[in-house]
Amino acid sequence: MEIILKTDIAGLGYKNDVVDVKPGYGRNYLIPQGYAIMATPSNKKMIAENIRQAAHKAEKIKNDALAIAQNIGDLILTIPAKAGESGKIFGRVTNTQIADALREKGFDIDRKKIAIEDVKNIGTYEATIDLHKEVKHKVKVDVISE
Repeated sequence: MEIILKTDIAGLGYKNDVVDVKPGYGRNYLIPQGYAIMATPSNKKMIAENIRQAAHKAEKIKNDALAIAQNIGDLILTIPAKAGESGKIFGRVTNTQIADALREKGFDIDRKKIAIEDVKNIGTYEATIDLHKEVKHKVKVDVISE
């Protein structure tokens, strides 16, 4: 079943993308929640016109995302965590903690746009920040013992 996304959905696509999903997922979740519409020919034409009109605005948004990525640069975030003697931390480091650390540095980035592998030990990891559909930036996260 083809649908047109009305919002960005992690793992599926970005706003105005035409994607193929299973019929039940589209009819029972995405469309009723307002996340998508059916990809009929008229809806496709309407979205194409909206994209054409919003191209200038989209270019500005992309440039803003590139500027944020450039400002972040090679920033290394330090996240303190309680850990045992073997280096294994109690709990885990989450994207919320990374978003808070970025906020302290002056970058207000939504936690949902940050992806990091499962962090369970002291060490250096890499987090990916999805700033824009075409702009993804990697940040080093240094997990230290409190």
